[in-house]
Amino acid sequence: KLTGALTIAVNDEIVQETENLVVTAGKNWVADRMNNANAVMSHMAVGTGTTAAAAGNTALVTETDRNALTSTTVTDNAVAYVATWAAGDATAAITEAGIFDAASSGDMLARTVFSVVNKGAADSMTITWTITVS
Repeated sequence: KLTGALTIAVNDEIVQETENLVVTAGKNWVADRMNNANAVMSHMAVGTGTTAAAAGNTALVTETDRNALTSTTVTDNAVAYVATWAAGDATAAITEAGIFDAASSGDMLARTVFSVVNKGAADSMTITWTITVS
């Protein structure tokens, strides 16, 4: 079973903690990756879509920005992905996020929809997303 949770911090202050949905395409990616068939997860995207996450999702509803991961850490049965958006980057009322294996398009591992996180032009934002295999 794959589960996930993420923590969103704006200006180093936690503003949101939520669970995510590991989508069907993400589960397929994990199985293929076990056979070394896919690229590693490398990017995180944010957006303004509010449609509930569903197993069949392959993209965000309204992606506004995608950044390369700043770190990936494996601890026992969990992988923590971290991405950062600097001041001036991804300025929006953010309501969704996803993890991908490419700078555009690509395979989506997980998606979540959450209460609005307002990221102003002067704000920095970091999302730490942990996927656990149990």
